[in-house]
Amino acid sequence: QLQASGGGSVQAGGSLRLSCAPSESTGNRGAVGWYRQAPGKDREEVSCISTNDGSTFYGNSLKGRFTIGRGDARNIVYLQMNSLKPEDTAVYHCGTAQACTHVFSWHQQYDYWGLGTQVTVSS
Repeated sequence: QLQASGGGSVQAGGSLRLSCAPSESTGNRGAVGWYRQAPGKDREEVSCISTNDGSTFYGNSLKGRFTIGRGDARNIVYLQMNSLKPEDTAVYHCGTAQACTHVFSWHQQYDYWGLGTQVTVSS
């Protein structure tokens, strides 16, 4: 339902650009965002963008290295990740919600999410 792509293996300091393509049934939401899950660690919210006004949210310490935005194609949301660190290694999932505040302020889960894409950063 939500296809994430663009993951891979890079060295520390490198960059990756992830893309999220919600389907017709999952795309009609007020927000599209990313979270990540690393083995043995808690789920971490990464970023979210409002499809209504374009406002953005970022997890702690990620703003400045990560940028979320809308792609040229309808419903495509990307996550540009620069200056990657080994601690960024995780499976990155994209999801949709009614609003970014539901996830970032109320700590709710996304209404829909996909299998994710693996990001591995080596030192």
